[in-house]
Amino acid sequence: DLNGIENIYMNGAILGMTIGEIKSKIDQIVDYSELGDFISTPVKKFSSGMNLRLGFSIAIHSDADIFLIDEILSVGDEHFKKKSYNSIQSLIKKNKTLIIVSHNLKKMSEITTKIIHLSKGKVID
Repeated sequence: DLNGIENIYMNGAILGMTIGEIKSKIDQIVDYSELGDFISTPVKKFSSGMNLRLGFSIAIHSDADIFLIDEILSVGDEHFKKKSYNSIQSLIKKNKTLIIVSHNLKKMSEITTKIIHLSKGKVID
């Protein structure tokens, strides 16, 4: 039943952010997510893409050292995909560890140093 703003506080806290950090970054998080007027909507009414946008926005505004990312580069419009890609590049430059799950082998080849190709739970390559 949490709305987008409440979700930012809850997930920010789970990621180790203090209330002060969240308050200082909340406008950036909302702006990055591009959810605008929908940010006050209960997240249970969000589409899966809206949930991913908000979750990704919260995560990249945290000071985590390790990021687990699932298919963010396939969500949303081209503008958001490009913005996400640039944010991932920025995290890599900051020497953060990223584990990315994706079906886009070409894009992963562009941004990663190692790829593990799985099929039916088994390592293929």
